[in-house]
Amino acid sequence: MSHPPAPEPLPAPVIDTHTHLNLHDRYLHGDDVPDADALLVLAAAVGVTKVVQIGCDVGYARASVEMARSRPDVVVGVSVHPNDAARIEAERGRAALDADLDEIAVLARDDVVRAVGETGLDYYRTGPELHAAQQYAFRRHIALAKELGKALVIHDRDSHDDVIAVLEDEGAPETVVFHCFSGDAAMARVCADHGWFMSFAGPVTYKANDGLREALAVVPDALLLVETDAPYLTPVPQRGKPNASYLMPHTVRFMAAQRGVDDAALCTLLYDNAQRAFGAW
Repeated sequence: MSHPPAPEPLPAPVIDTHTHLNLHDRYLHGDDVPDADALLVLAAAVGVTKVVQIGCDVGYARASVEMARSRPDVVVGVSVHPNDAARIEAERGRAALDADLDEIAVLARDDVVRAVGETGLDYYRTGPELHAAQQYAFRRHIALAKELGKALVIHDRDSHDDVIAVLEDEGAPETVVFHCFSGDAAMARVCADHGWFMSFAGPVTYKANDGLREALAVVPDALLLVETDAPYLTPVPQRGKPNASYLMPHTVRFMAAQRGVDDAALCTLLYDNAQRAFGAW
């Protein structure tokens, strides 16, 4: 399976606030797997000029930090993903989970790291017996983001109420980003009341997601972000093919139409918001 063709370039730059440049081998093999530099060149050609690269286990986090050190258009988020936290505890115990979280805490201190995450809760893939492991890791990530003064990037799947409850119980960091926002309009209003950013990805373009589009409509301008979560969640009209940052113009244009603004105005808003959320670079 190969990547689809590039869309028309955007009229102004935007930032992909959540991508996985080093996970494309999960879809592609051999010579078809583009390297990080090739993906960044493709993205820049359509107006996606910077990215937030997410490394969500120790190995990928370490590789992401190394990647960003030589690429000024890349900054990084590091974490143990909620599903990995559950798996590590189930297979190797709490001490092993703590060791990985300790390593993330070391990596998070690097200057190229602007965020702790993606972290949070995922009850879709993890049964109730391991919810406590996810919540434990989530709380440690929250504490780390607060200690370092860095953004906290949230992964929230089938766990809206508990994610918000843990954030409120621990006290959220100054900057919180709900990556690939999946809530409804009511949840968007709760996030807005807390001043939390909400980032939209390809699913907002999917036909069945009316509730997500209703959420998009009520997000305040100052809290709106966009992302790909590539190589996952490819937007319409390329759904079903591997995703990459260069395909994000499809999502941006869809969001602009939904919110009744022109493409250039939304690009500028999204770019400025990303720089506030993750710091200028």
